[in-house]
Amino acid sequence: MRTDTPIGTLPAREHLLADSADLPVLDVVIPVYNEEDDLERCVLRLHEHLARTFPYGFRITVADNASTDRTPQVAARLAASIAEVRSFRLEEKGRGRALRTVWSHSDVPVLAYMDVDLSTDLNALLPLVAPLISGHSDLAIGSRLARSSRVVRGPKREFISRAYNLILRGSLAARFSDAQCGFKAIRREVAERLLPMVEDTGWFFDTELLVLAERAGLRIHEVPVDWVDDPDSTVHIVSTATEDLKGVWRVGRALAVGALPLDRLARPFGDDPRDRQLTGVPGGLARQLVGFCVVGALSTLLYLLLYSVFRAGVGPQAANAFALLLSAVANTAANRRLTFGVRGRDRAVRHQAQGLVVFGIGLALTSGSLAALDAAAGNASHGTELAVLITANLAATVLRFLLFRAWVFPERREASAPAPQDPYPYLPTTTTAGDGAADHTWDVTVQLHRIPQDHDTRNAR
Repeated sequence: MRTDTPIGTLPAREHLLADSADLPVLDVVIPVYNEEDDLERCVLRLHEHLARTFPYGFRITVADNASTDRTPQVAARLAASIAEVRSFRLEEKGRGRALRTVWSHSDVPVLAYMDVDLSTDLNALLPLVAPLISGHSDLAIGSRLARSSRVVRGPKREFISRAYNLILRGSLAARFSDAQCGFKAIRREVAERLLPMVEDTGWFFDTELLVLAERAGLRIHEVPVDWVDDPDSTVHIVSTATEDLKGVWRVGRALAVGALPLDRLARPFGDDPRDRQLTGVPGGLARQLVGFCVVGALSTLLYLLLYSVFRAGVGPQAANAFALLLSAVANTAANRRLTFGVRGRDRAVRHQAQGLVVFGIGLALTSGSLAALDAAAGNASHGTELAVLITANLAATVLRFLLFRAWVFPERREASAPAPQDPYPYLPTTTTAGDGAADHTWDVTVQLHRIPQDHDTRNAR
C-alpha cells in the first residue's frame, strides 16, 4: 500500500501503464455469502470474458464473508485451478466489510466489484474501468437509471430503486443517478483515503462511498448498463431500506457539522482546470455570487419570518435585532459551507465572530432605516416597515458579500503543509498467507480485529 503521498492531497491522476502483461491492473472483487451454486459459473464466465477482451493483466478475488455452505471450498478450488483467481475469507457478514477489507489489502491500481449473479452485462466492464486507467476519473459506477440503459426488472424493485435515489438527491444533494447498482470501480490511491471514512459495513457502503467522494470534489464516471433482475436474489428489501435510511441520516448529519475530513481527498492545485488562473476571469466569482444570492434569499425569508414572529411580542427595534441576529448566524454558516467552500470546524468560531461584525453593519443600516421611518411617518403600518427593511437589507447585501469575500473568507493563495500523521488509521498492515502459494488463498481472520466495526468517523482526522 502506498504511504509516500502527503495526507492532505491526492496525487494528480495519471494514465496507468502495466510494466508487464502478467502484472494486474484490475482487481475485480466478487462479494459472496452462501453462493455455492452460482459462484463457479460466475467466476468462469467473468474470467473468460476478461481473458478475451481486457487488454491488461487482471485478477479476480472472491470475497467470502462468513458463508456457512460450501462456498469457501468452491472459492478455494477455483483459486487453485485458475492463476488469476484468489479467495479471501472473512468470519463476519457484510458486503461493505468484505469490499473494504479486500480493497485495503489489494496492491492493484484499479479496484472493482460486481455481484455474483452477473445481472449486469459484462460488456460494460471495460467502459467502466477505462476512465480510471486513463486518469480521467476517480470512481466509476454502472447506472441502471441512465436514459440509454436497458433494464429488465419488476415494478416493485423499479419503484424502490427510483424512490431511494430521489431521497438521496433531496436529502444529500447527490448528483449520481444510481447508488446501489452492484457494478463499481475506484482507483486504489482514492480508496486508500476514502475507505477509512466509510463507516457502513453492509449495503449502504456503496452510497456512503459515493456521497463522500462527490462532496470531496472527486470525479465519478457513470456507465449505462444492461441489467436483468435476479429473481432468486436473497436481499431483504425492507430491512435493507431501513438500514439505508439510517445511513442517509447519519451521513447527512456528519456532513452538516463538518465532521468528515474530506480535504484529504483533495487533488493537487492545478489538477482541476477550474484552478487555473486566466487573465480577466476572476476565479470562482460567478459561482460565489450565485451561492451568495441563493443563501441571501433564503436568509431574507428567514429574517422576515422571525421579524414577524418577534414583532407580535416586542417593539420593532427589538424584533429587528433578534431576527437579524439569528438569521445572520445562519447566513454566515451557510455561506461558509456553500458559497465559499470552507469545510470542517477549523476557524469556525472566528468566522462567526467576523460574521457578527458584518451583522452589526446590517443592524446599523436597518435600525437606522426604522428610526428614519419613525421620524418621518410616525406610526407606520407593518407593511411599510417591511418594505423599508427589505430595501435596507438589499443595500447591506452588497457590502456583506464584499466583506465576506475579502475579509471573512479570503482565498488562500498557498496552503500550509498539514502535520504528519498516520494516513491509514483503520487499515491492517500485515496479512497472514495461506499454506501455499499454489491455491492463492488468503487467511485474514486474525486481522479482523484491526478493522473497527463501528468506528467514529471523526477519528479519521
